[in-house]
Amino acid sequence: MAQKPTIFIDGEAGTTGLQIRDRLKNRTDLELVSIPHDKRKNMDAKRELLNSVDVAILCLPDDAALEAVSLITSKTRVIDASTAFRVNPDWAYGFAEMSPSQRDRIANTKFVSNPGCYPQGLIALTKPLIAAGLLAADYPITYNAISGYSGGGKKMIEDYVAQDASASPYMPYGLTFKHKHLAEMKLYAGLTRGVIFQPAVGNYAQGMIGCVPLFTAVRGAEIHRTLTNYFKDSRFISVAPLEPHERHASLNPEALNNSNNMRLHVFANDDLGQVLLMAIYDNLGKGASGAAVQNLNLMIGADEASAVDLV
Repeated sequence: MAQKPTIFIDGEAGTTGLQIRDRLKNRTDLELVSIPHDKRKNMDAKRELLNSVDVAILCLPDDAALEAVSLITSKTRVIDASTAFRVNPDWAYGFAEMSPSQRDRIANTKFVSNPGCYPQGLIALTKPLIAAGLLAADYPITYNAISGYSGGGKKMIEDYVAQDASASPYMPYGLTFKHKHLAEMKLYAGLTRGVIFQPAVGNYAQGMIGCVPLFTAVRGAEIHRTLTNYFKDSRFISVAPLEPHERHASLNPEALNNSNNMRLHVFANDDLGQVLLMAIYDNLGKGASGAAVQNLNLMIGADEASAVDLV
């Protein structure tokens, strides 16, 4: 019998790490290993464990992730959930649906950088259009998005829970235009100019919506068809029917919570030359832990959809 791959989640007590562990805990095709609580800050113990497993999943701040990777001198493969390596050309970007070749690159590399939650929506909405020549690479993209407060980590979760109903229902941030996700948005969408990104936190735990408005002479049906064809073989990304909605209950940031799914929408008024692209997904699912498990499955040769949802 082949030996089960061993997996170490470094930072398993954090929001992303906990959700990854919850997804993997009932898997019988792999073995989860942990470092004893009293040795978590012991660099020798961490080095030994990092170099003994098949895959290390790092759920750490950037500096700690850089340090952890520096400790690895063996065959150990890495999935890093920080921003430390997201635009490093030696690391595969862990958004499998990004291009036809990305899935194979993730499966066959040693180092995978798990994507940021916000960039995946922007990339899914714009990269196919740029690749098809329907959207210029130098188009001045604006990306407006809202995420649940779990995207801010443990401290933000504690703050919002403590404030309860008095917490801000809509808190814009990133107002210095220096958000840490901007570099990967530009690079992986295939843009030649930066994105104006306006993120916000809502008073709910998880789930997100990202929107890209466009002025374009391209008809909505062609944009919709292009996105549908691009993701036609995806198990996790779907494109909603092209239908006129003034409003609709399905346009809810929490609609896909605890899943690894993403749903794209196209709203268009061809007479005005206006289009709104929308992505709905879970910032802790497809935006973080679900994506990490999907990447892990590809790396160890498991079913890509195995345990990507939280049940």
